[in-house]
Amino acid sequence: MSLLDVESVNTYYGESHVLFDLSLHVEEGEVVALLGRNGSGKTTTMNTIMGVVAPRSGYVRVAGEDVTGMRPHMIAARDVQLVPDTRRIVKTISVDENLQLAALTAKTPWTRDRIYELFPSLGRRRASMGRALSGGEQQMLAIARALIREPRLLLLDEPFEGLAPLIVRDLIATTRALAAEGRTIVIVEQNVRAALALAGRAYVLNKGQVVWEGAPAALEAAPELMHRYLGVS
Repeated sequence: MSLLDVESVNTYYGESHVLFDLSLHVEEGEVVALLGRNGSGKTTTMNTIMGVVAPRSGYVRVAGEDVTGMRPHMIAARDVQLVPDTRRIVKTISVDENLQLAALTAKTPWTRDRIYELFPSLGRRRASMGRALSGGEQQMLAIARALIREPRLLLLDEPFEGLAPLIVRDLIATTRALAAEGRTIVIVEQNVRAALALAGRAYVLNKGQVVWEGAPAALEAAPELMHRYLGVS
């Protein structure tokens, strides 16, 4: 049994059909990348897993439990955390207060010291308001808010989007450290090389369908596929 099973999912926004019989699975302790051009259905897949949008058919299972159609807070209670591409930190309270708030309903929350060990720059800004943080610091805080809840499955949607190369480097190192601990991560990322460097397996999406699945090395060895579906030459 996989930790995450998505089977034959069809998801719509209104009357717009976005995901077409999409299936994927993620094993415990695995890092999986979802790749594809803009509009390929990656974020919709993440939102379907998290219950932000319910599929019209198919199912989503977490650790064997059918969570299809559950509200996001109910799925979060099953140790699934989504870090959305919009970050969604609370900008009117401090870094420390953001973390306290996220930990309130966690079963076994991390200590804030553990978070600050992983993200030293957040420790230095712990009294700063969310709105005062740089884009990279806001992204670190968004990930930290998810981690403090000790997720069994961590969903990262475009974690490196729009960030300076040095910040991306640091976040890749942090994500690699989390993977080395055996954490289960699904990552959506336009930075294909960064995602492939982190993942043990990848799915390529095109127009709401899985068009390829396999090891990163196999994908990198297929330049025509990389160019056609990912725009990478």
